Amino acid sequence: RRDFIVALGSGRKSVQYGETSLGRFWLVLSPILNAIVYYFIFGILLQTSKGVENFAAFLIIGVFTFTYTQRVVMGGTKAIANNRAIISAIHFPRAVMPLAVIVQEIQQQFVSIGILGIIVLLTGEPLTWLWLAVIPILVLQTLFNLGLCMLVARWTAASRDVAQLIPFLMHTWRYLSGVMFSIPVFTADLAPWVEKVLYLNPMTGYIELMRGSLMTSYDAPAYLWLLATMWAVVGLVVGFIVFYRAEESYSRG
Repeated sequence: RRDFIVALGSGRKSVQYGETSLGRFWLVLSPILNAIVYYFIFGILLQTSKGVENFAAFLIIGVFTFTYTQRVVMGGTKAIANNRAIISAIHFPRAVMPLAVIVQEIQQQFVSIGILGIIVLLTGEPLTWLWLAVIPILVLQTLFNLGLCMLVARWTAASRDVAQLIPFLMHTWRYLSGVMFSIPVFTADLAPWVEKVLYLNPMTGYIELMRGSLMTSYDAPAYLWLLATMWAVVGLVVGFIVFYRAEESYSRG
């Protein structure tokens, strides 16, 4: 079903911003505006920028990386629930629907990564060979996102109430992922286990690895590669199993 998946994902991408004046420019504008707001609140008012060199790059990398997963999760809430008609009318593996969400969002993420790279260079970071590490990081995060998308698609197919809860959970997850603050600095005066627990957060791993690749002024713990790989595999396997077990129920409202 490769052609169907690509066509469905690409079609959704074209329609998503079709009714807005700025079109797909919102894809880049939204995380930039969020980064500006976060910079003012956390960097200036709350002074979370202390102890972080080049906080502008630090912050915007965190925002762009987290936004990718957030878009996939929100797309997953509609993957099955909003496509009952086509699912009931045509016989195909239901996993096509979350896969189409991934196709749509990875195409958008390629654009975002390009814009992110330009912004990071403008903040004073040099272009290095470490930037190539963005590719495996993006692959691992995409695999994790796919599993997460399947989980969310399954849950929202069973109950529309879950879709109302997801935005709240995503906001909470954002604040726990070190998007706006440095975990080592934040936990310096806390018990050692607090830092370890925060680094177990899968999104923290992907964000920190992305920062370590794009910023020469920032070092991410090497063991995060192992955690990022583990979360990608676990997320994909668990998501697929949970989604597949309800395969026959998706055509029923």
